[in-house]
Amino acid sequence: MFDAATEFDRQLDRLVELGYPALANLTEDAFRELVAPLRAAAVAGTAGLPGPTEARVPFLLVVTRDLVPVEDRLTRTTLAGKRKPGFVDRHYAEGDLAKFDPIKELEVPEGPAYLLFDVDRGEETLNLAPSAAMEVITAQDRLPLTIDEGLALVTLHPAALAKNKCFSLVGSRCGDKRVPAIWISQGAPKLGWCWYGNPHTWLGSASARPERVGLS
Repeated sequence: MFDAATEFDRQLDRLVELGYPALANLTEDAFRELVAPLRAAAVAGTAGLPGPTEARVPFLLVVTRDLVPVEDRLTRTTLAGKRKPGFVDRHYAEGDLAKFDPIKELEVPEGPAYLLFDVDRGEETLNLAPSAAMEVITAQDRLPLTIDEGLALVTLHPAALAKNKCFSLVGSRCGDKRVPAIWISQGAPKLGWCWYGNPHTWLGSASARPERVGLS
């Protein structure tokens, strides 16, 4: 039986274990108090959803770049059972990541953290270009993940990132044809980018339910 309250506590404990309070210039107690109001929403929002699997999880506690920079969070990711930290692809120019914002279709809550529900890594869209994957996702009344949300998925459920089961993050764009993606390179998660119109056999497009619940 899936217990959302226990899963929320596990995710929060994991972020504390990875040093998120210090990255956010907060004490552990202050960090816990900051996100604690989301616990009840996690329970309410996952009613009827099954427990987490490698491919799909009922919810994620998403920390945003307002609280901790992308690069710092990426170095706290690893593959399941591994220790090598995640890294940014060299094709991102300096300052590039800050230009990638949530697309207009997403209603991402403002603030340091929020909840995302019914998250799928996108196996159904493997070998589809992000442009085609978007048609599949939106037809299911779902929306793509952002960079913040993809990092949360890999951080809190490392097994979601696996060989030939990596994912684009079409919910973050910067006005050109690049689409951020997380895949495996050199035995670690890598945040890179691919083209909106190009398919890859090993790359799907992650998605979730449209609603996101913030702190306010």
